[in-house]
Amino acid sequence: MSTARVSILTQSAALVRRSCARLLAQDCLLCSAESGNNLLCPACENDLPRLATARCPRCALPTPGGEVCGRCLARLPHYDATLAVFRYGFPIDKLVQSFKYGHRLALGSYFGRQLAAQTGRFAADLLIPMPLHPQRLRERGFNQALELARPVGKAWRMPVDARSCCRIRHTAAQADLPWRERAGNVRGAFACAADFTGRRVILIDDVMTTGASLNELARTVKLHGAAEVTLVVLARALPP
Repeated sequence: MSTARVSILTQSAALVRRSCARLLAQDCLLCSAESGNNLLCPACENDLPRLATARCPRCALPTPGGEVCGRCLARLPHYDATLAVFRYGFPIDKLVQSFKYGHRLALGSYFGRQLAAQTGRFAADLLIPMPLHPQRLRERGFNQALELARPVGKAWRMPVDARSCCRIRHTAAQADLPWRERAGNVRGAFACAADFTGRRVILIDDVMTTGASLNELARTVKLHGAAEVTLVVLARALPP
């Protein structure tokens, strides 16, 4: 094949790649600026609300010097630590709602990669996504926590266990209840069919508000032998 023909083929291939890139380019979900093959443009991604660096290592609520907060000292939760990336506020709240209720599953992969990259790999044996009750799963069509867990498990090379724990009580949606009523709403809501003796477990969910659901799941997992339970959540809501 002549040098001229090789050059033409190379140029043609480059033109096809550029054309495909333009066709596949998308607009930022927040500001509609061109964001290439990303869901958010760099400017909007940099503006997402981050949690304060100084926060309680147990529940991830901000504290003056990063010490354990008074709430955790007064009543230790069943989980041992919490890792969170964002503060639950605009526009994270709108993106999470779009993910969960608007069926934008691509946000699950995006958020999962954010979790994996920004929390850093944590020493643990397996990931357990927050289970949904079968009725809620039928209504929604997917489990948002599992969609987050998959890219995290892949990035951390950690098994994702979506079968050992289940939600056995169909409770009122936590978001519809006052903060004070949420712990009672989920009491006894979970069951586990596995022996976690001596294992370090990560529980993963999208948003932590009071932490009542995650705390109850952590209690259940520890009753089945887990040595340590860490929460990994996309966003942490701050008390009103």
